[in-house]
Amino acid sequence: MKELSDLKGLGPTRLNRMRAMGICSLRDLLYFFPVRYEDQTHETPIKDTGTGNYLVRGLLSEAPKISYFHGSSRATAIVRDESGSLPLCWFNEPWVRQQMPVGREILLYGRVKESNRRKILYNPRLVTEKGWVPVYRAVRGLPARTMREMIREALNEADRICPETLPRNLRERYGLVELKEAICQLHFPQSPDMLKNARRRIDFENMLIYLTGVRLFRNWNRPGWDIPASAEDCESFWRSMPFSPTAAQKRVLKEIAGDLGKERAMSRLVQGDVGCGKTALAFGAIFLAARKGFQSAMMAPTEILARQHFENASAQLEPLGIRCALLTGSTRAAERRRTLQALAAGEIQAVFGTHALISEGVVYHRLGLVITDEQHRFGVRQRSALQEKGAEKAGQEGKAPHVLVMSATPIPRTMALILYGDLDLSIVDELPPGRKPVQTRVVPSTKREALYTYLRKEVLAGQQAYVVCPLVEDSEEMDDVVSAEKLFAELQQRLLPEVRIGMTWGSQKSEEKARILHDFASGDLRVLVATTVIEVGVNVPSATIMIVENAERFGLSQLHQLRGRVGRGDRESWCFLCSDNSGKIRILCETGDGFEIAKKDLAIRGPGDLIGIRQSGEAALNVPGGGDVLLLDEVQKCVRELAERESLKEERLRVEQLARSVLDRRDFQIARN
Repeated sequence: MKELSDLKGLGPTRLNRMRAMGICSLRDLLYFFPVRYEDQTHETPIKDTGTGNYLVRGLLSEAPKISYFHGSSRATAIVRDESGSLPLCWFNEPWVRQQMPVGREILLYGRVKESNRRKILYNPRLVTEKGWVPVYRAVRGLPARTMREMIREALNEADRICPETLPRNLRERYGLVELKEAICQLHFPQSPDMLKNARRRIDFENMLIYLTGVRLFRNWNRPGWDIPASAEDCESFWRSMPFSPTAAQKRVLKEIAGDLGKERAMSRLVQGDVGCGKTALAFGAIFLAARKGFQSAMMAPTEILARQHFENASAQLEPLGIRCALLTGSTRAAERRRTLQALAAGEIQAVFGTHALISEGVVYHRLGLVITDEQHRFGVRQRSALQEKGAEKAGQEGKAPHVLVMSATPIPRTMALILYGDLDLSIVDELPPGRKPVQTRVVPSTKREALYTYLRKEVLAGQQAYVVCPLVEDSEEMDDVVSAEKLFAELQQRLLPEVRIGMTWGSQKSEEKARILHDFASGDLRVLVATTVIEVGVNVPSATIMIVENAERFGLSQLHQLRGRVGRGDRESWCFLCSDNSGKIRILCETGDGFEIAKKDLAIRGPGDLIGIRQSGEAALNVPGGGDVLLLDEVQKCVRELAERESLKEERLRVEQLARSVLDRRDFQIARN
């Protein structure tokens, strides 16, 4: 019976490196699926090659020539066929001189690039058998060929180490291939159709495990604190606000109030488009909890957003007698100590922060409500960590805080129910009256200079603008991408030397970032150059222009979030998307409905992998392609069918057993991609 260490080519050093990648067993290795495939099935005549990957057949009349410079080597040769010739080049592979057959036809696969107006085939490999060649995530010190050979060897043990997991009748009803066949085809596909069927099988099983686990997880919710809240309590809150709520806000706060008075802890997602007023709903929930003597904690993914929530809450809730505090990673030691003492004593009713809220040493007095905001990549486990903090103090009573999750990232309803299957769903589907739609335009490179001339005119007339770039600094690999540093310098030195310009990015020091955002919000800075760090939580009503460079490099929903940074005041606002590839992004010019945009985004990108399942170490089920929306609907149908049809009880129990074995409760988490 083979183990991982028995495979050929895997000595102690390589074995340790495999384990560092989370590959600790033969099963882990077989679930280490390729990230992509090289199509080595179709030959291309040399004269028909462009730039990209190609398989060519030809003749080498001479062995490669080797030259050395500064400790590096370069091998060069020429391959010819009836249609023409193609130069070959290998860097730091001097051994190819002995490997390349001279005087007979060979197949070569590599990437063709242009250099000095001539095509060159770089680092080509000899191909002995046509087919689809798997490409895996690199393991340091392990050649790609060795990885493929090890997986071929491990596949001989597939029957033993990867026994069938799904009932035969279920597979037949949904047209799923056997597990062994799926694993073999994912590694070494015999055809595109067989690869598609293999992906479908693994994707279906992943989603089935996930959705079954969600159903089981819903039953794990603890009894919650009884926080009765009446309709009059809700109205009292709205009367204290400096604005009139929308009908959608009133409806959702009543749903939250209803949950707070139930026997089980609330688990609710409030989802709404940019600017719909979700923060006011969070403050309303805090108000309802505080009236009955309970604390609330609101956790945000960035310090910028946490600080903004704290400042807004201080202005709106403290006049109502609700003391607020801020707790982040950059909170100074003395201030942190005072905040922790006040929290433990119950002197603070609402605390806002980042992951610091769940760090060691944070003790709550009577935590009744937990709110998490904009947690794009946080799942059940992360939401539960803060809930556990509240349950610690509850002691023998076994009560858990209520949980409210806020999201401004629009997701189609069906997708939201899948991604947040452990939560009830409220959608705020109405914007406050009087909000003007943001005018959106795609700007090609030929009109970029005119755009910045317009920016100069508007800024000098008193307007404020954001300019968003995909990168902080220039990259050799992406020389066509505009970096924030380069654009910042260009604006300062050439385009807008008369005005103050700021720059912010994700890894910038918190104090510096806060200062720059404060200066922009106060109007001291007229232009803010940034990365997507401003995507959420930045609220400057006076900003009226948003420019996004290389817009094609962002997802539609992300662009919609960026666009939402302007149009927050009463002036007409504009969003300019700079790109020569206007295909998908033109959708943003046609609609301002975030949910409609999300549907388009989902159709273009697919939902991605829904779950990460640790087999051991850090290995995860990595299925290229990630599934599709139609398959999600099909799996939902299967889960409902298993739950509702008594005749399928045996199948349901087997699937539930599978879900429990894979989704250990401590590691069950939902990924938002």
